Amino acid sequence: MGFLGRLIRGRAARSAIRVVRREASKPQNQEKARRLMARFRRR
Repeated sequence: MGFLGRLIRGRAARSAIRVVRREASKPQNQEKARRLMARFRRR
């Protein structure tokens, strides 16, 4: 399952990146990300 496994994992990763980019473009999610980063910076 070497080649097939790599192919499946590659497609899954590509799909996950696409979803993250789509969600990151939404204003409400951008605000959540800003708040999360601010919380980490305060630590």
